[in-house]
Amino acid sequence: MSTDTAELLQQHVIDPEVCIRCNTCEATCPVGAVTHDSRNYVVDPDKCNHCMACVPPCPTGSIDHWLPVLRSKAYSLAEQLSWDELPAAQAVDALQATSQVSGSTAFETLATSVPTTSSAAPALNTAAMGATVPPWSAAHPYTNLHGPKSPITATVVGNMQVNEPGTDNETHHIVLDFGSMPFPVLEGQSVGIVPPGVDPNGKPHHARQYSVASPRNGERPGYNNLSLTVKRVVQDHHGQAVKGVASNYLCDLKTGDSVQVIGPFGSSFLMPNHPGSHIVMICTGTGSAPMRGMTEWRRRIQASGKFAGGKLMLFFGARTQQELPYFGPLQKLPKDFIDIHFAFSRTPGQPKRYVQDAMRDASAQLATLLQDPQTHFYVCGLKSMEEGVLQAMHDIAVAAGLDWTSIAAGLKQEGRLQLETY
Repeated sequence: MSTDTAELLQQHVIDPEVCIRCNTCEATCPVGAVTHDSRNYVVDPDKCNHCMACVPPCPTGSIDHWLPVLRSKAYSLAEQLSWDELPAAQAVDALQATSQVSGSTAFETLATSVPTTSSAAPALNTAAMGATVPPWSAAHPYTNLHGPKSPITATVVGNMQVNEPGTDNETHHIVLDFGSMPFPVLEGQSVGIVPPGVDPNGKPHHARQYSVASPRNGERPGYNNLSLTVKRVVQDHHGQAVKGVASNYLCDLKTGDSVQVIGPFGSSFLMPNHPGSHIVMICTGTGSAPMRGMTEWRRRIQASGKFAGGKLMLFFGARTQQELPYFGPLQKLPKDFIDIHFAFSRTPGQPKRYVQDAMRDASAQLATLLQDPQTHFYVCGLKSMEEGVLQAMHDIAVAAGLDWTSIAAGLKQEGRLQLETY
């Protein structure tokens, strides 16, 4: 038997029963080893280098699975895409099991090696820039209280459109009540919604992930409820007509309907809780959900007179003002409470303007905040915005004569740059 066929590989795989298809792993992987179809997320064994960059950000732990297989019998992408559950471990005889592990003589060394930003790495290796730890003062999050096999039932107590009726990208604000069943969530966490019915293959629908849009004490203070911001999906990324299963289900819900929920998820995209902390929020569309929760919690605790918060800034992008969720309520927030910058990319007769353009216009303020260790940055929205936002941060720092490498390393290591793009 050749060395290649005897080589043992600890194949990195994703548990399809636990995965909530949030795209964090694919967005984080620095070598493009993770891909997906309409059903499963999978790892290419020929690309995966066991760098572990995708493991800490995964909200469910579904990414943290390793199957010992012979290199010659590694599971193909086609096989992984067909899975409904992880397969049983392959039988490997003792001689082959002592063969060199693919990529290293000690898999344990690889398992503890997580890429970090360094002076030798490209300044904008976006996959390595986001923090995987929360801010030091963040509240303790509860996660995975209800899994795919044991969802909790919530009742719809509100469903309203929060952008201008008749515009594209119809967006709804949906409030779910959990009654007497505990379901604690923090700003920045997410939940999974399990749509009823089955897919075209006759399989039950997988849960879809949505960020919580309300603060920790509920959409209605003191009640065991939360809210979601949901855009009705009517076309895919290529502009082809498609009806999003979960989004259309949620947008069509009526008061009194029951919904199956799993989670909560997320242990790093959390807001700081110490006095004087600054929060800079950068989002597009429904990426505003966690920002709404953070803003409202900061408003409530500052209104109590028992908390002195730092600066609050919001950079919010949409195609048009009419499509932007929560535009009206945002206009009512006091200017001395939050500094809001809008960016609209499809306003008739106006040049395209994106959130990174709005950031550059506020470069003097952001340069000051970048130097302050009390500043926390949150980015949420489409993956396509991430590079532009991080490039703007880099350029603002460099133009101000700041050491971007040192600043970027501090933002990551101290949990002060949180990225949640999809």
